[in-house]
Amino acid sequence: MRDDSLEEIFRLYMNDIYRYLYAFCRDHHLAEELVQETFYRAYLSLETDVDERIKPWLLRVARNALIDHERKRKRTKPKDVSFFEEKLVSQGPEQSLFVRERVDDVKQALLTLPDKQRQAVVLRDFRQLSYQEGAEAMGVTLAEFKVLLFRGRQTIRQRLERVDANEQGV
Repeated sequence: MRDDSLEEIFRLYMNDIYRYLYAFCRDHHLAEELVQETFYRAYLSLETDVDERIKPWLLRVARNALIDHERKRKRTKPKDVSFFEEKLVSQGPEQSLFVRERVDDVKQALLTLPDKQRQAVVLRDFRQLSYQEGAEAMGVTLAEFKVLLFRGRQTIRQRLERVDANEQGV
């Protein structure tokens, strides 16, 4: 893992890995357990297969740990994605109410996306990884990541337009 020690890597990326996992599982204890599993797996791979950038690689390891956990528990969808509310900035009661309603609409649209599209949107738009880092984290090609992101965003946009049309009585 280059010249970085595992302790330094843990200190630098533990919070990012935790937030990424928590966004999908919405369970504090499970996210902590999966962070430990991620760094355990990273420790096992220290000398073998890590010649990539660390953060995307760790996110891919975390994603795989989460997938393994979900397979064991036979769950495929997250319970909630309220990490959107971290993005909420109140500017007044009316604006806050409007933004909260919009956040709820986006959450619902995001939850209906296929898993890979949802992951691409979360990695790029909410975790702000570059396209290349997102592709590496998901273990897909750059082109496939861009397609997943485009389709996910397009689906969310279409669902929000339908919500707006229904609210306007069209």
